[in-house]
Amino acid sequence: MNFSYSPKVEDLRRRVSSFMDEYIVPRHREWLDAVHAGQFPPPFMEELKAKAKAEGLWNLFLPHLKDDEPGTRLTNLEYAPLAEIMGRISWAPEVFNCNAPDTGNMELLHMFATPAQREQWLTPLLNGEIRSAFAMTEPDVASSDATNITTSIRRDGDDYVINGRKWFITNAAHPNCKIFIVMGKTNPDAESHQQQSMILVPMHTPGVKVVRNIPVMNHVSPEGHCEVTFTDVRVPAANLLGEEGSGFALAQARLGPGRIHHCMRSIGAAELALELLIERAQARKTFGKHLHQHGTVGEWIAKSRIEIDQARLLVLKTAWLIDEVGAKAARKEISMIKAIVPQLHTNVCDRAMQVFGAMGVSPDTPLADHWTWGRALRYADGPDEVHLQAIARMEIAQGKEKTGTSATYLTAPLRD
Repeated sequence: MNFSYSPKVEDLRRRVSSFMDEYIVPRHREWLDAVHAGQFPPPFMEELKAKAKAEGLWNLFLPHLKDDEPGTRLTNLEYAPLAEIMGRISWAPEVFNCNAPDTGNMELLHMFATPAQREQWLTPLLNGEIRSAFAMTEPDVASSDATNITTSIRRDGDDYVINGRKWFITNAAHPNCKIFIVMGKTNPDAESHQQQSMILVPMHTPGVKVVRNIPVMNHVSPEGHCEVTFTDVRVPAANLLGEEGSGFALAQARLGPGRIHHCMRSIGAAELALELLIERAQARKTFGKHLHQHGTVGEWIAKSRIEIDQARLLVLKTAWLIDEVGAKAARKEISMIKAIVPQLHTNVCDRAMQVFGAMGVSPDTPLADHWTWGRALRYADGPDEVHLQAIARMEIAQGKEKTGTSATYLTAPLRD
């Protein structure tokens, strides 16, 4: 494994950083003011997206772009440091057309859409003309096990009819959101992992209702984490994504890259939090000493650096594995980073917030928003506990293959 950045990646890192410093960071206050005034997306977003596209900083996340599709074809390993830079500002990824959940939805459409579906939905998504949402999680069941979902997708002649209730559906409040990818059950009597299917539901189809934009830790995201109901929603059978019964497999294909992208951006948020912590610790004094000269704060700085670098290395290893052997073969590493990175994200932000005092929980720094999203990531794309269980199962399975090989290190015999 070689994690050094190639000349191409170094050039892209420089260009993305320069773009952030020149166009995005100076507009952050303006973005906040516009959103708080009810202007979302802020009027300058299309201008920034056009600049990013013109500079070739567009669709950097998709490793299998076709020659006629806009963007730069990069491996997951090459994309990781770029996503980290974007993760420093919460709204920056959309400027580069690299924001969730659109990235995961574009991955799905790229892999499984029919030519007609690609033309209708993938092309405008790749061009940044529309936004999308992924509707899987439900309030009435434990959606960490996707086989639990209850939304019904029933065939009726040349159509499918959808009934169900979803929530925490990101992007559903975005005014440019035009399409849902909905996961539900087409055959409740099939084997548990073949009951589910995915279907494309245009946003304004009769029967689709955005009930509310749910606050996260009392923070309201303008793009929305919404509760959505589907009541006798009728769409053509041609809107089925993939085949009937393939929904669970499609979800796993989507969530692998989606999880690693979240982790890449979280590393960037944590890195920014540490930079702010260090700056504050050098500028403020208590009891005659700079904050960093107090043992506790110095320890926080050291621990944060160690934890960020550890997490980054594991994320890079996971990206390399996905590139080399695919997301399915890298599923243990994907679960490992998904379990550890959100905790790192919140831990470093929490330390920085403490060093900033009251300012740390105010909108005068980005720390409170970053902390809030880091906490939510402990649920998004699977809660910590599910990933830890998955890792344990894989370790136990591997351990069974080696049973007895470690016994030679024991000084006493194993007992039955």
